[in-house]
Amino acid sequence: MASPNACLALLRESQTDNVWPNTCRKAWLVNAGADVNAEGGEYGSALQAASFGGHEKVVQIPIDADVGVNSQGGPYGDALQAASDRGHEMVVQILVDVGADVNAQGGYHGNALYAASAGSHEKLVQILVNAGADVNAQGRRYGYALYAASAGGHEKVVQILVDAGADVNAQGGRYGMHAALTGAGTVW
Repeated sequence: MASPNACLALLRESQTDNVWPNTCRKAWLVNAGADVNAEGGEYGSALQAASFGGHEKVVQIPIDADVGVNSQGGPYGDALQAASDRGHEMVVQILVDVGADVNAQGGYHGNALYAASAGSHEKLVQILVNAGADVNAQGRRYGYALYAASAGGHEKVVQILVDAGADVNAQGGRYGMHAALTGAGTVW
């Protein structure tokens, strides 16, 4: 039988639910005292790895074991940003439903809304906005979610952000106002 930490390492590195052996089910992990908040590996945590991969059932395992859904670390900063980057709608909804901080800062994109906007994930942008994401929060390369969506030509995402109150005159980011004015055409 594999050790609890070996199972968590496997979860962190897995990209499919199929590699999760029967000996590593939730009850075994929790009863064996596995540290579901352990950090390390390519994604920073088991929850972030499962979120990045879009594995809804696997995401639920650490959540059910009281993992810190807002724990910071890894390249995406947190599980919500990892799922938002990859466009995993159900995983984002699960994380939001259990209290993930929609305004957490850190990681590659700076925040989950920026990640979803840059990737043109319209439904995710709407989920995050409805959950209270700050549409004017500072992100990374382009500065704001609006500018990231504009630079990518993601018209529907731009419209969602503008409708939610994104500041079309905000300054900042690599291209500043130029990205918003030239990326998505005339939306507003």
